[in-house]
Amino acid sequence: MMSSLALNTFAGLCHPIAPNHRTTAETHHTVSLPKPISTHKKFIVRAGKFSPRVITGRNLRVAVVGGGPAGAAAAEILARGGIETVLIERKMDNCKPCGGAIPLCMVGEFGLPLDIIDRRVTRMKMISPSNVAVDIGRTLKPHEYIGMVRREVFDAYLRDRAATAGANVINGLFLKMDHTRFDSSESKYVAILYIVPQSPILSSVLLQFPNRYHAKAGGAGERRTLEVDAVIGADGANSRVAKSIGAGDNEYAIAFQERIKIPSEKMEYYENLAEVYVGDDVSPDFYGWVFPKSDHVAVGTGTVTHKGDIKKLQFATRHRARDKILGGKIIRVEAHPIPEHPRPRRISGRVALVGDAAGYVTKCSGEGIYYAAKSGRMCAEAIVAGSEHGKRMVEEGDLRKYLEKWDKTYWPTYKALDVLQKVFYRSNPAREAFVEMCADEYVQKRTFDSYLYKKVVPGNPLDDLKLAVNTIGSLVRAHSLGREMEKISV
Repeated sequence: MMSSLALNTFAGLCHPIAPNHRTTAETHHTVSLPKPISTHKKFIVRAGKFSPRVITGRNLRVAVVGGGPAGAAAAEILARGGIETVLIERKMDNCKPCGGAIPLCMVGEFGLPLDIIDRRVTRMKMISPSNVAVDIGRTLKPHEYIGMVRREVFDAYLRDRAATAGANVINGLFLKMDHTRFDSSESKYVAILYIVPQSPILSSVLLQFPNRYHAKAGGAGERRTLEVDAVIGADGANSRVAKSIGAGDNEYAIAFQERIKIPSEKMEYYENLAEVYVGDDVSPDFYGWVFPKSDHVAVGTGTVTHKGDIKKLQFATRHRARDKILGGKIIRVEAHPIPEHPRPRRISGRVALVGDAAGYVTKCSGEGIYYAAKSGRMCAEAIVAGSEHGKRMVEEGDLRKYLEKWDKTYWPTYKALDVLQKVFYRSNPAREAFVEMCADEYVQKRTFDSYLYKKVVPGNPLDDLKLAVNTIGSLVRAHSLGREMEKISV
């Protein structure tokens, strides 16, 4: 997460986020699902060439595929905005191998209760290939912190809140999507999926067979169909929705993480501390991490270029942290693909991609939770506005407003971090320079301001110039050190 330290300083390209309404958080709540309706009608909306596509007798229907932060955030906004919303998630106890770091601004912006945050990290250690450690966090104000969450807790909270808002949540496996066109002005999307036994019967779908699907049993069951007006694909890096619209290939990293329960006296060391390790041993193009959770630590790494070596890289990360996690017991092992850049196509007709399905994970830091939830919310807001709260049929142009807003706000950040990853992650000498640069207090302040609040306050031009000069000096010194080490090894 925080290997982006100092990088945004040079970019200076992030844009302030547009103000957004906050949603009241319910720490404890009971999900109340609508009663099933036994009869279903098929509506075919026909509009004149110049007439608005007004929907009569019902509201706009939207399926959200994927119940992570992107899908859950989208479903909540849709449901609150008057849209008939179905949220499909195949694995309700999702434990994605994610560092689980969220910025401070997300707590307020998304109305998150504090009891779903395991740890409030106020200190970090950046540890170089030669094990030089730099302490980070001196510039944080007393109320500032990085939140650490467990995805199974965080995602479930957001899904439950979407259900409370009126979204119908289905525990099912999305298989494919058919596009049925009635005439030039009307089309439907038919999603085909398997449903688990616990799923409610939904008024907005056509359910045709008994429930038999069970995720842990390997997907045995019968198909169901669901007819909607629009689809939001929030189903991760291997998105089936993306494949359905020909969204294009997307390079991805493999993240590997182990949950390790360590002795209580060692857990005290990680009370408010997270560690980031860089070096060819832990990852040739990313970083390794030790992040604190409620009663354990998450130890992991990731790579794009050496996926076949992921277990060896994970062993190296665990080895680098060995003294601090000695006596620990591995309680869970997780692996998952992480997208490396936005897909070539993210909108097609009335289908839009958000979160990992769209490729919204930043280079260098690997941050994706905030951007996933934000993209889901932006997309849903565009649909609510374009449909006039569910009363009008949306068009591709309505969904493209979300894409235009997203790209204008965040595209420069993605491009800048892509360039800076190529500068600082290309070799061990460059990583040594990166860690050295992280010791600079001005770098820490600018970076934390950018990360915690997702906006960049203009810096002092003279300090920026000094920082640029110092960075070049660090790179030169590190490169020279690398050459000398090569001589010694020969």
